[in-house]
Amino acid sequence: MPLSTILRLAPLRPTPSAILCNSILVLRPFTSTCVSLAKQLPPRRAILNSEIEENFLKGSGPGGQKINKTSSAVQLKHLPTGIVVKCQETRSRSQNRKIARKILGERIEELELGEASRTAVKAREKSRKKASSDKKRRRKYRALAEAKEGQAEDVAEEVDSTEHERHTTREVTESAGKVG
Repeated sequence: MPLSTILRLAPLRPTPSAILCNSILVLRPFTSTCVSLAKQLPPRRAILNSEIEENFLKGSGPGGQKINKTSSAVQLKHLPTGIVVKCQETRSRSQNRKIARKILGERIEELELGEASRTAVKAREKSRKKASSDKKRRRKYRALAEAKEGQAEDVAEEVDSTEHERHTTREVTESAGKVG
């Protein structure tokens, strides 16, 4: 649905549900918080066709006779840096070209920007999330273990108290038998 259609359907008068967020009018029916946008990644570097040498190769590996007979695998060589990328993800030449260009762009960016590249930023974010989930998992199992130990101590205290009661009742019955 085009944006103009959405704006015609939605009321444009200021209401508590209409929020101005980053110069964009956000219409939200139930909440009044601003939509948080993900951190911006660095822009992708444009690779010129004059910088690339492109070859189409016959595929290899699993996929049967069709993959071995057709030239659907793509090999890209970036002439200024000498980086070579080969892609044979699908049986489609055009899809393999797109995937290979994306991989080549990521490799060039890693070479030029290092830790500030898109792939490095994504990898850092992924490892941070994994570390957070690992910490949460350890905390959860530590709490379960402590609860289990606490229950074991409660059971041990119950056993001690019941044995003490049995022992005192036995003494009472024995003393009652001696008296009578």
